[in-house]
Amino acid sequence: MTDPWALTGGPTGHGPAHDLVTLIDGSTFCISDRGGAILQGHAQGLFVRDTRLLSRWELRIDGLPPEPLAVQTPEPYAAMFIGRVLPDPGHADSSLLVVESRYVGNGMRVDIEVRNLGAIPVECAVMLQAGADFADLFEVKGGRTHTDGDVVSTARHGILEFTRRRGELRQRLLIVAGGDPTASGNTLQWRASIPPRRAWTVCAEVRAADDGAPGPVRHPCGYPLEHTIPARSLREWRSRGPEVSTADSGLAAVLRRSVEDLGSLRIFDPEHPDRAVVAAGAPWFMALFGRDSLITSWMLIPVDERLAIGTLQTLAAHQGVAIDRATEEEPGRILHEMRFGPVASLALGGGNAYYGSADATPLFVMLLGELRRWGLDQREVDALLPHADRALEWIERYGDADGDGFVEYHRATKQGLVNQGWKDSWDGITFADGRIARSPIALAEVQGYTYAAYVARAHFAREQGDREGRRYWAEKAKALKRAFNEKFWLPDRGWYALGLDADKRPVDSLASNIGHCLWTGIVDDDKAPSVAAHLLSPEMFSGWGIRTLATTMGAYNPMSYHNGSVWPHDNALCAAGLMRYGFVDHAQRVAVAVLDAATHFQHRLPELFCGFPREMFAEPVPYPTSCSPQAWAAATPLHLLRTLLRFDPQLPTGRLWCDPAVPDRYLPLRISRLGLGKDHLAVEVTSDGPRLRGLEDLHIWLTGGPRPTHGNQDLGAE
Repeated sequence: MTDPWALTGGPTGHGPAHDLVTLIDGSTFCISDRGGAILQGHAQGLFVRDTRLLSRWELRIDGLPPEPLAVQTPEPYAAMFIGRVLPDPGHADSSLLVVESRYVGNGMRVDIEVRNLGAIPVECAVMLQAGADFADLFEVKGGRTHTDGDVVSTARHGILEFTRRRGELRQRLLIVAGGDPTASGNTLQWRASIPPRRAWTVCAEVRAADDGAPGPVRHPCGYPLEHTIPARSLREWRSRGPEVSTADSGLAAVLRRSVEDLGSLRIFDPEHPDRAVVAAGAPWFMALFGRDSLITSWMLIPVDERLAIGTLQTLAAHQGVAIDRATEEEPGRILHEMRFGPVASLALGGGNAYYGSADATPLFVMLLGELRRWGLDQREVDALLPHADRALEWIERYGDADGDGFVEYHRATKQGLVNQGWKDSWDGITFADGRIARSPIALAEVQGYTYAAYVARAHFAREQGDREGRRYWAEKAKALKRAFNEKFWLPDRGWYALGLDADKRPVDSLASNIGHCLWTGIVDDDKAPSVAAHLLSPEMFSGWGIRTLATTMGAYNPMSYHNGSVWPHDNALCAAGLMRYGFVDHAQRVAVAVLDAATHFQHRLPELFCGFPREMFAEPVPYPTSCSPQAWAAATPLHLLRTLLRFDPQLPTGRLWCDPAVPDRYLPLRISRLGLGKDHLAVEVTSDGPRLRGLEDLHIWLTGGPRPTHGNQDLGAE
């Protein structure tokens, strides 16, 4: 059996990403070339719920593909491919314009238009050739598709049908078109007679079949496109997003693109249509990921707290209840990844969830605590707190299996991930000399997340009047912090170990994970200046952001996935940690560098990019298989903005801290529709300071300084 969960990055050898067009609607996505063609033998196709339906889609006019002129993507789920029929020999111009408009959503709708721009009538053959292989997403991503001729195609009455059996599973795909085409084999063909200055049009639907019945596409032929569910959902998302005005046009464009991309990455639970979560990233991770969805929704609380609530509710519904070595499920554990394709299910003994994550479980508790600070209703807290307690039980019983106070990971199945923190590639955890660390491994940032989870639970206990519970969790947090600063600190290096290996030896690499420790508050105040200095040292800071691994480490490679590249979300958490401990200049440098990098990626931050120094190349160098859009990368600019605003609410106690440290280049800065619980604020920052509107009726005490949350004050009286 192959190892689907251990795959990182995207497929290789299929051309640069800028030559492809990706459309997204929830768990449906389509990848094609810039002419609209889906070519066999490539990592392209129409995917629904982790299964590739279309593996081929080629439009031809009189036997030849149109010559591409342009592609427009007005919405994340829609594209218009504009081309022309090649001119006749000896002629420079063509009179036939071909426009293929495509809309994805639980299948696909395609509108084909052939427009005669000339003065004489034209007759032409319009041919559509299609193919289906029902390959699992993991097979496509890994370049391992082998259908062995087991897909059967039939044609009748203008309909193409493709069927495949895989064990007891029967998969079907229907292509249904108007215009009374001739259907044969894998081809639909029309004979178009087009008068001068007129157009010939036809609409086709690509429908997935579930349990033998074709499923409805979300953009049906004949239905007004502006009234479809995806169109209405995206309009509603845009109406809720913040409006930003700034002196820096690049920042404004980056923030607009972030909001757009995050709207396209939302997935809605069919059983709970009002419950949305954020998929990890396009194209290969359009699924619920515990770690990614928790961190992304944390970053998006000021934009739409419903995503964070929906993420917690969905993860709670799938929280571990039993011990299963095949899926690494354990009671109380929060899942790492949920998939629906047959290969994933077969690899996991028939399941569709994999739980091999050391950090998703404490992050679950952290997010619930953060939501409460932003005003989460007590009824929502009461519904989710039992799940947080089960998560904490997992931490104490299973996460800390050897009882040393630290949360470790060690995979229970060879089909699972070797490394189970956010740097989950096989070589992601190494010593300074380049040796790969051996598990069980206790990662530095996971101890930070666990510390913050204990702190959050102590605050919940205090709100409930549970003095014994508050004392218990506060003592757990303090004990973990003491042990962490004793065991992980490397006094001769001036930084924290990346982790502890199977023999409890410090993994002594200088890595960005220590910035996450600042974010969570587990770092002792006397050690924070050295950590901050190392994060912004030339060895760690590329000029475009903080590298995942210092240039002086044995495993450093600026073109690697986790050993020297720059990850935007990693930088966002590092910047927040630096600001938390009062290193304002450091945090500003990180924020400005990452936002500058975004302007070189068409204002869309990718999952990661190479860690070459800024002085070496005029622009950041892309990582070849980086996901884009990707959820926590898209959320990064919004979180950086919140960090620069130093905007920190504590609504249960009626307090709000706001003390902007926004660089002058972004001023004046105005933000409207900034979410605060069920209400919205407007913030204006000028050289004279901040001004907030909307607090008048909220009974909130505004404090001008930064919130004192670093150090031992986490467990103070606030």
